[in-house]
Amino acid sequence: MKSLILLIISAAIVNNVVLSQFLGLCPFLGVSKKVETALGMGGAVIFVITIASFVTALIYKFILVTLGLEYLQTIVFILVIAALVQFVEMFLKKTMPALYESLGVFLPLITTNCAVLGVALNSVQYGYGILQSVIYGFGTAFGFTISIVILAGLREKMEYNDISQSWQGMPMVLVTAGLMSIAFFGFSGII
Repeated sequence: MKSLILLIISAAIVNNVVLSQFLGLCPFLGVSKKVETALGMGGAVIFVITIASFVTALIYKFILVTLGLEYLQTIVFILVIAALVQFVEMFLKKTMPALYESLGVFLPLITTNCAVLGVALNSVQYGYGILQSVIYGFGTAFGFTISIVILAGLREKMEYNDISQSWQGMPMVLVTAGLMSIAFFGFSGII
């Protein structure tokens, strides 16, 4: 149990997928304008990565390894992730149309979000079992949500600051993300 808790903390904070591994930067920078939208994207990413970790671990262990087709893992994982994102997109469109509209093009981009595929491939590379893969996936997605919500909160506060013209917009966002990355690297000595 202790190792699973450490795995969640490590995946969420120490090895944050966005701020330490620099995966999933497109939605991180694109959807972080408002906290509500960032929370919605974070929730969708938590769902997709956690379920994708479970399904890909099952497929890898019981189908690909059994049949000796481990070399097909990337293609199979991409197909599983694409199907899950389609499910999330249809669900949000029917149940939460406002969130669906605010996420816009970034929701289908979860399919090509390298963080989702990276979690599935890392689980295989690290030799995680099914439970460890799910915990690792949840921790990674939770870390993504933490970082995107923090950036969204900072961006909302920066709207009211007097920033020179040359630093307004994306330059200030990139500097802020870089400073957040440096701050998160401070956690690397903990675990």
